[in-house]
Order: sequence, then C-alpha cells, then structure tokens
Amino acid sequence: MAQESSHRVVLLVDENSNPFEMSCAIEVFGLRRPELRRELYDFTLCATEPNTRMRDGFFTLTGVAGLEAADEADTLIVPNRPDTDTPRSPGVLDAVRRAHARGARLVGFCSGAFTLAEAGLLDGRRASCHWMWADSFRARFPHVRLEPDVLFVDDGDILTASGSASALDLGLHLVRRDHGAEIANHVSRRLVFAAHRDGGQRQFVERPVPDVRDESLGPLLAWAQERLGDPLTVAGLAARAAVSPATLHRRFQAQLGTTPLAWLTGERVALACRLIERGEERLDVVAARSGLGTAANLRARVRRETGLSPSAYRRRFGTGAGEAVTA
Repeated sequence: MAQESSHRVVLLVDENSNPFEMSCAIEVFGLRRPELRRELYDFTLCATEPNTRMRDGFFTLTGVAGLEAADEADTLIVPNRPDTDTPRSPGVLDAVRRAHARGARLVGFCSGAFTLAEAGLLDGRRASCHWMWADSFRARFPHVRLEPDVLFVDDGDILTASGSASALDLGLHLVRRDHGAEIANHVSRRLVFAAHRDGGQRQFVERPVPDVRDESLGPLLAWAQERLGDPLTVAGLAARAAVSPATLHRRFQAQLGTTPLAWLTGERVALACRLIERGEERLDVVAARSGLGTAANLRARVRRETGLSPSAYRRRFGTGAGEAVTA
C-alpha cells in the first residue's frame, strides 16, 4: 500500500494566471507515483473564485477548492500572471500573509515574486523574477534584494523562480530538499528534464545554431557523467571535445549558463548524495567514487549543497528513512 504524504502543497490560482506554471506545479507535486510506493505530496489546487479565467481567456478553471484551502498548506505556491501592474486581490494577499505567519513555505513562479512583494514579505530578502520584469520590479519594490540573472532563489522559507521553465528547476529543487537526490532524479526522469540545474545559473543562455558542425555539449556531458570518479579536469574535458579550454568555457556559458568546473562539481555532489542514500556509509569510498577526492571535501560540498552533513543527510534520506526507490 502506498505511503500517504502529510506535506500539503497548495497552488493558488488567481484571475489571469499563467497555465504553464500551473501545469509545472501539477507535474512535480500533484502526480501519483505508485512506482515509488509512496506519495511525495498531498496536492491541492485552489482559486479565489468558483470560475477563474486563465491567461488571455484561453480557458476557465472550475471545480477546484476555494481560497480557504490555502490556510491548510505546508507549502503555498502563490499566483502569477503577465499583467504585473495590476494589484493582486486583497483576499489573495491576506491568504499569503496568513500562510507566512503560521510558518508555511512560500513559492513564487515567474511573476509570482510580485505577489510575495505586494504582500510585504520580500523586503530585505533575496528574490528572483523574469528578466523582462526586473526593472519594473526594482522600481516598485526597492527594498527587495532582486537577483535578476539566476534561475531561482532559495531564501529558506520563501523561494522564487525566474521564468516559466525555471518553475520545473525550482520544483525539482524542492523535491530534492524534501526527499533527497534519488527521488528528485526519479521525478526528473519521468519529466524527461534535467535532473539538476543550480539556481545560480543564468536565466538566458545563448544557443547559437552551428554553421557547419554540431557543437552540442550533450555527448561530452554524457561521457563525463559515466566517469565522475576519474580525475577529470577542465583541460581534460576540453581535450575530449577537441577544443581549447577557453572555447569549452564559452560553450558551457552559452549552452548551460555555468562553467565546466561548476558543472563537474555539481554532478559529483549529486552522485555523492545518491551513493549516501543507497547506503554507502564509508565517506572515503563515496568521495572516491564521486570524484570529490577526500572525505573532508565531501563533507564541505554536501553541506554547501544540502545544508546537511553527510551523516545527517543519510539519516534523513537514506534507504532506512523510508521505502526504497524501485524505478
């Protein structure tokens, strides 16, 4: 029998909200996952009105819970919409403030940062929003520490994603934070989406069409992911790709919005977390197999990525903490 989740995620939809971000939330938090033999979240969709018109009148949302459902949320995803100059309804803002006051986690996708800022919850805090609205956001909310060129910002109990697709990045980040790297990796595979893109990566990455030959990093990344325990270096990756280190760096920035070294380190930490979850207790073995070198470096990297020591991470996400992943 599936293990029921007690963590309630509520997505609040307002007039003219974007359907894409709503779908992202449903895909990450709302789908049943019988292959995991447990439910990750108890998901509810609610709206301010019985009939809520979605963006540009594409369709009308009906038959969902009322605004009172927001008062039961452990995680509340706040409304977003393209008309950022129109104030949110007082009922929505009051619901968001109540959720924050009782300790719920708040999440804003894309222009959802405007909702959180209008509620007065972002002053003095870090946040992200879509690059198109960065200037407008700064002008209206000068006390918010806007980070305009990142995928998402995790500021503890309030998290914001910059644009449409980064809603998936932030959603997977939350799954990783709540359930560990192994479960997040499973959810990403089902989505056919990148398992881990760090929030600090750039929102806008150039993807030039090559004139002659394929310059995609895909083959190189796949090759490196199979050899993370080897002494890989940026120079070695460049040699494998038959380019100079400077050219490789430019391609990583253009295609992934990060550097080769940052990508390699992130992949090694993710592998280390999966090894810990699967039951490997010897930190020197985890460090060697993941390419992090030493137990001391492993401890530092895992703590920096997850906020937990390896032993605390094992207690929280190891196979003894819940049922094993079967797919």
